[in-house]
Amino acid sequence: MKFVSIIMGSKSDYEIMKECAKVLDNFSISYELVISSAHRSPQRTQKYVKQAQEKGAQVFIAAAGMAAHLAGVIAAHTTKPVIGVPMKGGALDGMDALLSTVQMPAGMPVATLALGKAGAINAAYLAMQILALNDAELATKLYEDRIEKAKKVEMDSSEIEVIL
Repeated sequence: MKFVSIIMGSKSDYEIMKECAKVLDNFSISYELVISSAHRSPQRTQKYVKQAQEKGAQVFIAAAGMAAHLAGVIAAHTTKPVIGVPMKGGALDGMDALLSTVQMPAGMPVATLALGKAGAINAAYLAMQILALNDAELATKLYEDRIEKAKKVEMDSSEIEVIL
């Protein structure tokens, strides 16, 4: 079974990352969602990544704040795509997490998205775009979703626009 793995560094990340899960649910994409810390439970993280790959994980989404090494640790244990979602909080309000996630050494890529909710939602979309490379039905659903988003912008504008 192919699925997306969502790993959060702590339970406090769930309020944001449930938005990622909702998007995957809306597209009927299977996923696992777990809490595992790069620092507090490194053996658990390594073991989970290995087991998830064996079960069919195709993409890993990692959400973490502050030092935010989770995505990098996952990337060290898989050649599957890893998407990092830096979380706000701490003394630097997420800037530390953003830099920790994005500044990976050459050869250890992590696709790093926006802080917080926008990053969580976009992580789901990016994971689905990766899956859609080998899934024409999913690719069609994503295309139709883009069309609906464009129609909503036009509808919203028509309600308030003033054009001379």
